[in-house]
Amino acid sequence: MTNQPDIDRQAEFVQLLNVAHRRLLAYLVSLLGNLQDAEDVLQRASVTMWKKFEVFESGTDFSAWASTIAFYEARNFQRLNARSRLVFSDDLLETLAEERLQDVEHVDSRHNALNECLQGLDEPARKLLEAAYLEEGSVVQLAERMRRAPQTLYNKLNSLRRFLFNCVEQRLSEGLSTNEQ
Repeated sequence: MTNQPDIDRQAEFVQLLNVAHRRLLAYLVSLLGNLQDAEDVLQRASVTMWKKFEVFESGTDFSAWASTIAFYEARNFQRLNARSRLVFSDDLLETLAEERLQDVEHVDSRHNALNECLQGLDEPARKLLEAAYLEEGSVVQLAERMRRAPQTLYNKLNSLRRFLFNCVEQRLSEGLSTNEQ
């Protein structure tokens, strides 16, 4: 039987994802150039978000957190489909124009700032983030593979997310990552 906190957490996830859905889809379309691919990647990213939602801190920026996961899913998708040729039809360009949110530029700026901040991390921190967000399995399973206590990984991931959030906010406030599209 599911207890009330689990139901509340599920409801929180669904509500946050619904609010962010269009923005995430527009973001993925801008990365992938194809609505169908963006929808497929968003579906996979949503599953990953749900699996990783236990590490999301309520009250923090869900869109930024979700965009990070979506970015890594898009990167994996592009890597797997690297030999595919992208063809931009008029219909796709029209769809892109319709789907883009008014604040996609802000999302793009945030994405660019996040990439810059990720580059500023040392290699072990980047590898931990990739393992936590790209690989199948939970943080508990990752901790077992790494022979570390799960709470240690939760704490490290929370620390890295706070660092990245602060770094992105600082870069955006300085205007360093705007319009690098």
